[in-house]
Formats: sequence, C-alpha cells, structure tokens
Amino acid sequence: MNLRNYAAALSVPLLGLALAACGGGGPATTESGAKVIEEGKLTVCTHLPYEPFEFTKGGDVVGFDIDIVDIAAKAEGLEVEVVDTPWETIVSGESLKNDDCDVALGAMTITEQRAAVMDFSDPYFQATQALLVPADSKVADLASLAGKKIAVQEGTTGETYVKENLPKGAKSVSYEDSVLMMEAVRNGDVDAGVNDNGLVNYYVEQNPEVKVSTEFSTGEEYGLAVKKDGNDKLLEVLNEAIASPDYDKAYEKWFGEAAAQ
Repeated sequence: MNLRNYAAALSVPLLGLALAACGGGGPATTESGAKVIEEGKLTVCTHLPYEPFEFTKGGDVVGFDIDIVDIAAKAEGLEVEVVDTPWETIVSGESLKNDDCDVALGAMTITEQRAAVMDFSDPYFQATQALLVPADSKVADLASLAGKKIAVQEGTTGETYVKENLPKGAKSVSYEDSVLMMEAVRNGDVDAGVNDNGLVNYYVEQNPEVKVSTEFSTGEEYGLAVKKDGNDKLLEVLNEAIASPDYDKAYEKWFGEAAAQ
C-alpha cells in the first residue's frame, strides 16, 4: 500500500493548506494525461475522521475511500498524500478550485449543488441516513423526537434531512466533527443523532451503548470529486478504480460483504 503523509489542516488558513499539499516539484501530468498538482503524488483532501471511510490509525490515514484512491494512484504510479481539510472547503469546491488537492472525498454524497462546483466520479457507494440513539432508547423514528435534541454534522446531507423533517419542538444541534456528533448521543448530551448509515453502523459495532433504531432511504450515492471542468483524465482513472476487482476487495474488507449491484 502506498505511503501516506497526513497533513493536519483543521486550524490552518487556506494558504497553509495549499503549501502543505503542493510543497514539492509543482504541477505535472501522468502518462495517461491525468493532471496532478505535485509530480509523483495524488493529493487528496478529506475531513477526518469519518470511519470507516477515512480515519487515522497508527499514524496513517486509512479507510474505504483511501483504498479506492490507492487503487487509482497505483495505476498511475503515484503515491497518495492526504490533507485534512475543513468540510466546508471540500463541499464548496474551494479545495479543488484553489489546487489544494487533486481529489476531494469524504463519503461525499453527489448533489446538484455540489456537482455545480466540482466534477464527480461514477457513484461508488449507496447510502441512507441512520438514526442513532442510546441502546435503551424507545425512539423508533424521527417523529418520536418531538421536543428533543437531535445531533447532526455540519454541512452534511444528514443535517439537511433533519432540518427538512424536524419534529415539532425538536432542536437540531450541529457538530463539526462526526465523532463528536455520535459521542454526544452516547454521552447523553442529545437524544439522538442522524448521519450516513455506513458511518453510524460502524460506530455502533464499537460502542454497544448506542444503536441504530431506523434508517431513512434518501437515494444517496457517494462520489469522488476533481476540479470542475479541469481534469477529465483523472476522473477516468478514478472511474476505472471504482470498476476494478480491487474495489470489490476493498468493499468486502471494510463492510464484510459484496457491494450492491
């Protein structure tokens, strides 16, 4: 697996992010014609942690999303470098527009608003929203949370879903970090939380104090993103990685079953 360098950037200005990502030999083009901001590297922006898609383990950034870009990078003879970036700079398209990275990802749902500012790969994961509650909770659905506090993560489709379907008298409580959002449920700071099912179910496996009471089918699909109208060849490389047998191996590694067809 390729060596990954983790550049923390949660509290660093955007200029610092660009320097962290581009501190080497400058822009380059691979043999297939894919553009990269630094020769020999595929630089990836994400927002950590978001298990099991991207998180830090033993000093490396690992996860399902990282395994997919590893497949693409290997095909191009590149190493992967991960830059930890505020989520808003990713979904707004700024991280790609400013050449902070070649690929933006983070279990990112493809939406019309996001597709207007970045180019997406083929979908690589189907997701729903999951309702996280304490293990002894009797809450069965969102409507049962009238007058209660519901945790969400800022800038996510889960936050949008809750705000659009907020029960009477309920309060949406936003957290920048997905782990903080789920820990708020586990610690009893809020009554429930809503986020993507892959993330939430993975958290439940490791924390028996909480459970998923229900899921909401929202027809969401994740995509990897590149600069708008700026890197069609790299998009082809990412799509080839998603279509490869190695993608299926990565899916089974993280989710224990074959990807839905």
